[in-house]
Amino acid sequence: MNHWLLKSEPNTFSIDTLAKAPKQTTAWDGVRNFQARNMLRDSMKKGDQAFFYHSSCDVPGIAGIVSIVKEGYPDKTAFAPKHHHYDAESNADAPRWFVVEVKLVRKFERIITLDELRKHAAKTLKDFVLLRRGNRLSVMPVVKKDWEFVLTLE
Repeated sequence: MNHWLLKSEPNTFSIDTLAKAPKQTTAWDGVRNFQARNMLRDSMKKGDQAFFYHSSCDVPGIAGIVSIVKEGYPDKTAFAPKHHHYDAESNADAPRWFVVEVKLVRKFERIITLDELRKHAAKTLKDFVLLRRGNRLSVMPVVKKDWEFVLTLE
């Protein structure tokens, strides 16, 4: 099993939104970065787990865990002209954007804040991809040792 971190702005889609979704499952759509797309399309596998991270908000941090329940397939929102994720250059014959389906595993009792994670950056989380300068990807891999340590902060 691989581990990941998926970012979402909570005013757009939060862990609470996922908790209210049918079967607590949804497509992780709207990713419009090629590097992140490649991970969704090629690397994420059914059974992998990901931290659900709230970004661009007052208190950014890890809100819970999701499981990948369906591997990458074309993002249909890219083909829908009235959808805010529409991409005129993407088409069904040669899809540009992909999604995975995620299911809520659990919501944390509290958010593990970015500030709290940064306190461990010098030692324990020195290689944690989220804490690297300039890393703004919405999808990123998490190595096992970082995954396990973050869980101790819960």
